[in-house]
Amino acid sequence: MTTLLLVRHGLTAMTGPVLAGWTPGVDLDERGRAQVRDLGARLAPVPVAAVVSSPLDRCVRTAEAVAAGRPGTAGKVELDERFGEVRYGDWTGRPLKELAEEPLWKVVQAHPSAARFPGDDGEALADAAHRAVTAVRDWNARIAAEHGKDAAYVVCSHGDIIKAIVADAMGLHLDQFQRIQVAPASLTVIRYTELRPFLSRLNDIGGNVQDLLPPPPEEKDGDDGDAAIGGGA
Repeated sequence: MTTLLLVRHGLTAMTGPVLAGWTPGVDLDERGRAQVRDLGARLAPVPVAAVVSSPLDRCVRTAEAVAAGRPGTAGKVELDERFGEVRYGDWTGRPLKELAEEPLWKVVQAHPSAARFPGDDGEALADAAHRAVTAVRDWNARIAAEHGKDAAYVVCSHGDIIKAIVADAMGLHLDQFQRIQVAPASLTVIRYTELRPFLSRLNDIGGNVQDLLPPPPEEKDGDDGDAAIGGGA
């Protein structure tokens, strides 16, 4: 079963107070650089077949920290625009406190599947979710074909995009995705099987990664798509 390690970019000066969106040149700040160094070191023991990133600077820098020192294809960051941030249109670069006064804000909070951001380049949240989930399906197939069905890979992306991918994996309607939290430099892990996806980690910002290492062949038991009865060990 292909394993997807979803990483949100580290902190920037705009993270939190301002909706950065596709604002050019938004890079990690000192806090963010420290976060991704720690994350890269924590994930170093986990073998991955590829490291993929949104083309935005803050994600590319984060992905580079994860790819650093890895052999082969995993040592080079591949860009995929489908993992890029939601295109917030005229909302881009505006303070969140100001946006919270807009009528659209309540739609984004309670009925995000109906939300489309204003402006010529504004995107519907449903469209952003669709492109990201489609990208995951494509990468799952590519990684399995090139590296085997048990391979893992990393995707560095943005909060709303990761939340949409998690909602899809959990079988949730997009209107439920605001119940999911994804912190900067956090790790979310989804294992995809033929039968169903399994959400292994969500919004993980610390701890060991032993459970992400490939198990010895003799420890593989049963169908990969079967859920553990009783919760598992």
